[in-house]
Amino acid sequence: MELRDYLNTFFPGLCLQPSLFIQWDVGIHFELGEGIYQFKDGNRLNIDRFERVYYQALSLFNDLFSEEDDIYLVTNVYFYKRDRKKIKPTKVYDRFLKNKHLKLKLRQKASPFVFGEEDAEEYDTTQFYLKCKKQDLNYLLLIKAACNEDFPLKPKLGRKNGSYYPDVFFINISKNLIFFIYDDRGCEVIANKKEAIMPLYKEYNGWIPEYDREEIERNLQLT
Repeated sequence: MELRDYLNTFFPGLCLQPSLFIQWDVGIHFELGEGIYQFKDGNRLNIDRFERVYYQALSLFNDLFSEEDDIYLVTNVYFYKRDRKKIKPTKVYDRFLKNKHLKLKLRQKASPFVFGEEDAEEYDTTQFYLKCKKQDLNYLLLIKAACNEDFPLKPKLGRKNGSYYPDVFFINISKNLIFFIYDDRGCEVIANKKEAIMPLYKEYNGWIPEYDREEIERNLQLT
């Protein structure tokens, strides 16, 4: 099943873009690195915070994805329309793919720009996607790169001057759930059925921000 057909079947009406939690009822928003500021002693990065963020994001990923699961690794690349002919699938599928032979199966499709009408005349979106397994990915480095979006830390996802930082989505097509890290501040998990994410809600309840808790519990039919 192709990505478009899969999403239409299991997540009808969903646009694969940031703010999945807002679009879909069955989901959880997690806050990362809570209580630890990004900087210390002026402008020095607080590495302790980022180690905490990496640990939290990796813990969630490992609980959501097993070695047996089939995965769609999806990357949204946002670029100037004038650069359409130069667009490449970022560093994601070069640096973070262990099984290089899978690059032959990489697919792409054009999508509408998702960050506001005022920029839609200048920018466009290309979506790259690849079906793979967890063991095909350098997922630890990829997760760190997603968390490092706003800071001078490595690893990083590729981008051109003036373009938006790429977004990476992990879709578990065996369990029908989607995991998205928007940056070091947090991540989102949505699912086709609440049973797929209830263990996550119980195990990592302390990472749920209080301002979203009531809505999450209502949507999961816990209240």
